[in-house]
Amino acid sequence: MRKSLAIGALLLATTLGAQAQPSLVQPQDKTQSSPRLSSDVQARAKRLSDQMARDLRLNGYQSTKLRAINEDKVAKMAAIERRNAGNAKLIDEQCGLVCKERDQELRAVLSTDQYSDYYDSRSDFYRFDKDFAARAVNTSFVNSVQNPLPASSKGATIGPASTPAPATRSTNVRGR
Repeated sequence: MRKSLAIGALLLATTLGAQAQPSLVQPQDKTQSSPRLSSDVQARAKRLSDQMARDLRLNGYQSTKLRAINEDKVAKMAAIERRNAGNAKLIDEQCGLVCKERDQELRAVLSTDQYSDYYDSRSDFYRFDKDFAARAVNTSFVNSVQNPLPASSKGATIGPASTPAPATRSTNVRGR
């Protein structure tokens, strides 16, 4: 009885010890965008915001608000484009809804004249953003071909190896 209890305790301790050890291979979280993608989205939003601020002659406060709005909307549009890749009709439909959200938010930031100018130029801004996004996708495709991930990575990343403790010689020698 004691022997089976001791064996059970040993198995439990071994199992818990194995679970506490961190794994060196960590799967990539595919629900989050990669850091490179976020910088692409930020660059896309910055470029669009700069163009809009120039064309609409915005002041500093309006430009700051516009940048925040565009970062949010461009991130949503990039997610839609990734999720529905290959279905241009669905992408345009869903991105159109995001653009309507932007219209409502910009109404509170822009003057009446500026909003009128923006409203008249919406299709130009949309095309400007789409052209930049298409060029960014082509650039990242070329980069992925030039610098491919290892064939067997399956999205996993390898963490730094832990150094094993140096082996010590036992002072207990059998027979002594």
